[in-house]
Amino acid sequence: AVHPAMLYRGILSTGGARSAWYTAINSATCPLSKRLRSNTSIPMLVAMLWSMLSCIHPACRLTKPRVGQMRILVGVKRVIDYGVKVRVRPDKMGVVTDNVKMSINPFCEIAVEEAIRLKEKGMATEVVAVCIGPEKALDTLRHAMAMGADRAVHIAAETERMVPLHVAKLLKAVADKEQPGLILLGKQAIDGDYNQTGQMLSALLDWPQATFASKLEVADGAAKASVTREVDGGLETIGVKLPAIVTTDLRLNEPRYATLPNIMKAKKKRVDKFTPAELGVDMAPRVELLRVEEPPKRKSGIKVGSVDELVDKLLNEAKVL
Repeated sequence: AVHPAMLYRGILSTGGARSAWYTAINSATCPLSKRLRSNTSIPMLVAMLWSMLSCIHPACRLTKPRVGQMRILVGVKRVIDYGVKVRVRPDKMGVVTDNVKMSINPFCEIAVEEAIRLKEKGMATEVVAVCIGPEKALDTLRHAMAMGADRAVHIAAETERMVPLHVAKLLKAVADKEQPGLILLGKQAIDGDYNQTGQMLSALLDWPQATFASKLEVADGAAKASVTREVDGGLETIGVKLPAIVTTDLRLNEPRYATLPNIMKAKKKRVDKFTPAELGVDMAPRVELLRVEEPPKRKSGIKVGSVDELVDKLLNEAKVL
């Protein structure tokens, strides 16, 4: 239990409006000055009045200090929905995207969910989603903000001939502006499967990196993070100093569904728009696309009568021995 006099002194000595109260009460012209200094029951009355005022004016509220003052930057990508069968264009120079359902990359959605959870734990103050693409990419950003991201950055650019190095340079330019304490990315996109952007961004920023994260813990004060990675031999736990780059794996979390009220609120959240030229990034193509082909259809299997026949077919027909 806290003595009322201690509460009285604590409330009236924390600055701002509280200092004004303290000066007024202890001034010689205040009619209650003498009673406040002599009557020990008055501090409780003052504390009650202060509690009532805190509901009216924000300056009178006693706020709990945040554990972390970190901003988290999350990269999201607009891709063909994972449930859609991808078809190659007739000219063999890409895949069909007209009238095809598009959605957020599943690995990026996991990254958004993890950023929101860190904010809910008090480890961050703001979650900013970043997406590169045409005007329709705003739908992906709205989805991220409906999940819980505070605001978004849209970089208007065509992505058909974009490679991971372009993406990494654009994200670096945004990171230089936003100064985040942590950048979360999906480990790869389900369309290109490059798995290169996080590593390139780490090199460009000269920040530590932790890829394929299946568990992420940020220490108090947001000074370092512990990341459990999935490797060929099992699990590996490493520590990285922040700011750092972390790429997410499937088993890190299960993303939440965006509720209808949050979807409506996301339409009013701020979206900053830039172009690659405004960010000072050269988007000249570095890779020449020759053609896109569907994988060959799998042939039906056959039964063999003996081991010798199996070895003969593997040696002479399949030529794998």
